[in-house]
Amino acid sequence: MMVETKNDLRAFLAALYRIAVETAHPAAFLPRLLPAAPSGRVIILAAGKAAGSMAETAENYYLDRLALPAERLCGVAVARHGYGRPTRIVSMIEAGHPVPDAAGLKAAERAIELADDANAGDLVLVLVSGGASANWIAPASGVSFADKQAVTRALLRSGAHIGEINTVRKHLSRIKGGRLARHAVPASIVTIAISDVPGDDPAVIGSGPTVPDPSTLAEARAIVGKYKLVLPPAIATALNNAANESPKPNDPAFAGSRFVLAARPADSLQAAAEAVRSAGYDCISLGPDVEGEAREVALAHAAMARDLRAQGRRAVIISGGELTVTIRGRGEGGPNQEYALALVGALAGMPHVAAIAGDTDGTDGGGGAATDPAGAIVDGDSQARARALGLDPAAFLANNDSTGFFAKMGDLLEPGPTYTNVNDFRAIVIERP
Repeated sequence: MMVETKNDLRAFLAALYRIAVETAHPAAFLPRLLPAAPSGRVIILAAGKAAGSMAETAENYYLDRLALPAERLCGVAVARHGYGRPTRIVSMIEAGHPVPDAAGLKAAERAIELADDANAGDLVLVLVSGGASANWIAPASGVSFADKQAVTRALLRSGAHIGEINTVRKHLSRIKGGRLARHAVPASIVTIAISDVPGDDPAVIGSGPTVPDPSTLAEARAIVGKYKLVLPPAIATALNNAANESPKPNDPAFAGSRFVLAARPADSLQAAAEAVRSAGYDCISLGPDVEGEAREVALAHAAMARDLRAQGRRAVIISGGELTVTIRGRGEGGPNQEYALALVGALAGMPHVAAIAGDTDGTDGGGGAATDPAGAIVDGDSQARARALGLDPAAFLANNDSTGFFAKMGDLLEPGPTYTNVNDFRAIVIERP
C-alpha cells in the first residue's frame, strides 16, 4: 500500500491509534479471564480509567452468561470523570484524576467497607487499571485529604516518573500498596489488571492495592528529597511513621490472592505492528517501555526518522511507555502533546513524514475533563504552516503550551473517553517521495 498524500499519512496513523486502543478494551479480553462464580457473593471492586467498562463487562458475564442471582453480586466502581458506564448493580462513581477529589474519597471508603464485609466463600474481584491511584483515595491516619491533594500536585509537577509517584502515594494510603488485600481476608481475592506502566509491575499498576509492595518508607522519603518537594508537615510525619510501611510478600493477606495481567501496552503495540507490516512498511518497534523527558525523546525519534528517510526506507517507528514533562511554563498540555510539539521543529522540511502521539485512555494532561485531548498529529509541513499562521512552535514549547499550539493548528487528537488505558502510543511514518 502506497500512501499518496499527507492526509493519507495522517489517516493511517489515526487508524494505528484506534487499533492500539481497541486491542486493550475490556470487552476484547475480560470475559475469558473471569473466575467461576463462588459459593458466596461476587464483590466487584474496580478502579481506574477502565473501571466502568471492566465492571460492566464483568456484570454481564456473571448475571447473563452464568445466570448468577442478582443478590449475589455487589460492588463499586470508580473511574475518572466522564469515564463512567451504565452498570446495573455495581455502584458507578466518577472521580477526579490526576488530582483526587471527594468522590474518590467516597469510592475508596465504600470499597474498603465492602472488602471488610467479605466472608469465606465470597470472591472479591478487584479490577484495576491506570488511574486507580488517583481514583482510590484513602489517606493514612493523620494525613488529611488536602494533604494528599498537595502531594499529588507536587509529584505531578516535579517530573517524577510513575513508579516514584506511586511509591510515595502507597505509603500515605489505607488502600494502596497491598492494603486492600488485608481488608478482604478471609475471602478469595482475584485481581485482574490492565497495565499502563513500563514493565507491567503489579505493584505499580494502580499502586498495587492487592499485591505485596517491595517499596519502602525510606524510598518514599528519598523521592521527596530527590525532587526537593515542599510538602505539608503531616506528610513528613507520616513518611517517618513505621506504621505506614506497606505489607511485604510474607504477609498472610496474600495467601488467598491471585493476580492476572490482562492487557499490556506490549499487546497493543504488537497489534499496531501487525497493521504496519500488513500495509507494506518496515516496522521499527522501540518497545512498550520508553521513558524520559518528552521533548528529548522526540528529538531522538526524529533523528531515527531522518536516518530511515536517508536510507530510502518505507517504515513506521512505533513506541509505547510513559514520558514525563518537567513544567517550567504556564501553558497546558501533556507528555504526548509536548512530544508532538517537539517533533514540529525536528521533522520540519521532511515531506511524506508524519507522526502521532496519544494516550490510549483518550486524555493527555489537561484539566481533568473527559474532553481533554489525547495527543496530537504532526507532519513535516507543520512548522511552515504554523509560521504562516503567525505561530512560533519553539515559544509554545518553552511555555509548555502544547494544547494551545495544537488547538490553533487544528491538530489535536480528540477521541474522547476510550474506557481503557495501556499508556502512550506513538508512531512516526516515513513514506518514500
